[in-house]
Amino acid sequence: MRKVLSKSVLGWAIYDWANSAFATTVVAAFFPIFFKKYWASSLTASESTFYLGTTMSITALIFALIAPILGNFGDIYGLQKKGLVSFALLGSLSCLVFYFVPQDQWVWALLIYAVAWVGFSGGNLFYDSLLVGICKEKDFNFVSCLGYGLGYLGGGVLVVINALMVTQPQLFGLSNAADGVKWAFISVGLWWLLFSLPLIFWTKEAPATRPKSTWYQGFVEVLETLKKIKKERTILIFLIAYFFYIDGVHTIYKMAVDFALSINLQSDDLIKAIVIVQFVGFPATIAFSFLAKKIGTRSGIFLGIFIYSLICFAGAFISTATHFYILAIVLGLVQGGVQALSRSFYGQLIPQKHSAEYYGFYNMFGKFSAVLGPFLVGLTSFITDSPRFSLMAILVLFVIGGLLLRKVPSPQT
Repeated sequence: MRKVLSKSVLGWAIYDWANSAFATTVVAAFFPIFFKKYWASSLTASESTFYLGTTMSITALIFALIAPILGNFGDIYGLQKKGLVSFALLGSLSCLVFYFVPQDQWVWALLIYAVAWVGFSGGNLFYDSLLVGICKEKDFNFVSCLGYGLGYLGGGVLVVINALMVTQPQLFGLSNAADGVKWAFISVGLWWLLFSLPLIFWTKEAPATRPKSTWYQGFVEVLETLKKIKKERTILIFLIAYFFYIDGVHTIYKMAVDFALSINLQSDDLIKAIVIVQFVGFPATIAFSFLAKKIGTRSGIFLGIFIYSLICFAGAFISTATHFYILAIVLGLVQGGVQALSRSFYGQLIPQKHSAEYYGFYNMFGKFSAVLGPFLVGLTSFITDSPRFSLMAILVLFVIGGLLLRKVPSPQT
């Protein structure tokens, strides 16, 4: 264990503690609500939803298209760590800028949110690819789960503080809840910057193993890698399987706010559920690494997909905040495990010297998957006139993903 937990690995894992503050406080907890009530208060609810959804879809599409190219240049020039730090700075500084956006300036709020999201996603691309260079393949599961686990813990700690800033602003010398949200965004930016330092100073990037080439050769190599992935049946099938089941994971996470409000739960209930997921997720994600050691990485992912399927089914019948909290506990038990084991499983399948480029495609499939699930939820809700049955639609994604994953052989590690 001590050999695995080198300074390089710890610095890498702590970065998840750093940037998860953005995913938890900004994306999941406060931005969607604050955008509607403060920055887009002059718009109708349907208009604000449309503009927010459209902005994120366009941003996700653009990033998905450029992700393999970014990964390719990271491999060629050995810039994985520098690329991560650059995007982390972009995202964290964007969070600081939120403070200066006046009320009803929804266009500026959306633009800054999109830039921050690109910083978060771009940093994660290079962060994922660094995994294969900081530890041995047999330790991928543990190190990947450690990162996600610390992310849940760090995001949970800060979101509790941020919730107090919003619900009891006077404790922090603030005048109202709006100021509390703005200062919460500032705290995210500072948290992200501060806890990126261990990675900057401790984590050592593996030297580039590929010859440098001209900038346009990078685009050519992306096409060559795409051709190789099409021929490498195992990698291709895994990416398609990942596309479906991770879409289910992301959709449940993103639609939790809308679903909770649609069954008349309060905002406080939602914040409590988010905190539950974070603190349950920390030990559960670490435990998944040990479970995978016993039953195998692929089987660990299968277990997570099965439990997610049960969540989709049970979610259609919940009616109280207590039910919602129980689902949050179950979600926290598997969410980080599925994500962490998927990242490490993919790392076992790909060639190490092309890690950033291959993880570029991994991120591309993950970002493209952000479209299908919400569409299924919206369409099912529209047809059935019931948000409850919309959760059942997500079940289809897990079933397809699980069936495809069965066709992917487990690497011998």
